[in-house]
Amino acid sequence: MKRLKKKYSCPVELSLEFVGGKWRTVILSWLKEAPHRYGELRRRIPGLSDKVLTQRLKELQAFGLVSRNANIYALTPRGDSLRPILGALYAWGSAAAAELKVRIEPRE
Repeated sequence: MKRLKKKYSCPVELSLEFVGGKWRTVILSWLKEAPHRYGELRRRIPGLSDKVLTQRLKELQAFGLVSRNANIYALTPRGDSLRPILGALYAWGSAAAAELKVRIEPRE
């Protein structure tokens, strides 16, 4: 696992060490739905380059949130424990999109 600091000033700071950044959370949200092959993730996240996707998947593996088996990525039990948080972010984003008149068009 990635080396963590020995002391944090707030639990949220530690949480963001794991899921902080735009792409980690987006990747986790797709893996929350089902395990995905690398190519499936690549298609579902068009704004993400191959290099960054590979880096973020490695980070998520190092944190123990994602496992890789035969090029299929899935949430680990630790990653699965993020379901309520990811669900809340999804619900908030959906409500905000409606209020702000922003379209959400997921790739299949």
